[in-house]
Amino acid sequence: MKVLMVLTSHDQLGNTGQKTGFWLEELAAPYYVFKDAGAEIVLASPLGGQPPLDPKSNEPMFQTEQTRRFEQDADATAQLASTVRLDTVSQADFDTVFYPGGHGPLWDLVADQHSVALIESFIAADKPVALVCHAPGVLRDVKAADGRPLVAGKQVTGFTNSEEAAVGLTDIVPFLVEDMLVANGGAYTKGDDWGSYVVADGLLITGQNPASSEEAAKVLLSHLAAKA
Repeated sequence: MKVLMVLTSHDQLGNTGQKTGFWLEELAAPYYVFKDAGAEIVLASPLGGQPPLDPKSNEPMFQTEQTRRFEQDADATAQLASTVRLDTVSQADFDTVFYPGGHGPLWDLVADQHSVALIESFIAADKPVALVCHAPGVLRDVKAADGRPLVAGKQVTGFTNSEEAAVGLTDIVPFLVEDMLVANGGAYTKGDDWGSYVVADGLLITGQNPASSEEAAKVLLSHLAAKA
């Protein structure tokens, strides 16, 4: 089993002067779900190399057993420091793709044509796609085979408007993930703020927030096992 994980290369939080990037738990928790299941993992990002970490995600209150394991894992940190360029990867080489969130993807991956085409190619090849927290935002421009938005008519979730308000970034982000998914025709549902909530609809698996990332990875593995 070969898993592609796609991370952001964007490190600026709008015009605030603050840093953003990917959220550590949303990489670390799925990474070890996959690794402990024996998967081969490839990390990619639009620019390649070391992707930016949202510094808040490594503050003590947001650290978890998995984030600490990742930080102490020389192989994992070396792999993170040398992500492959997104435009060099092909869905043909992987069984599935997982997108961790963080605010960064709302600025770069959402409009990245390589990312859009990659997701469309995974779906066309009958391979599952999973995205958590802000990462469902990268589905904005992704189309289904019939030309409609991929999320149209599908059960989906993602970072809630109330969670965005709670972190004070409603007016900073380019768009609200919840609003976009609804506007594109998604059958959006959500759980309690900050609790694990994952929705699967066919090949599309979405998780609401950082706490959902481990469960989303496990749902993805179950889907792959059922197809095997």
